[in-house]
Amino acid sequence: MSMLLRQIVRHLVQKAASDPEAMAKLVKTTRGVVQEIGQIAGKDDRAYHAGRAFRRALDKLQSNR
Repeated sequence: MSMLLRQIVRHLVQKAASDPEAMAKLVKTTRGVVQEIGQIAGKDDRAYHAGRAFRRALDKLQSNR
């Protein structure tokens, strides 16, 4: 699983390095992820809130199709 994530991150970074528009999207997405992680870390039931955040992200991805 770690290797898969590493490959995904490597691809995103290479794409962002060559395309300014991709870099802007990556920065915006990363800031959103960091904000979401900060909110989850402050909750009592972290697993529940992490699952809810994952579900919101999945729903958002599916609605963009």
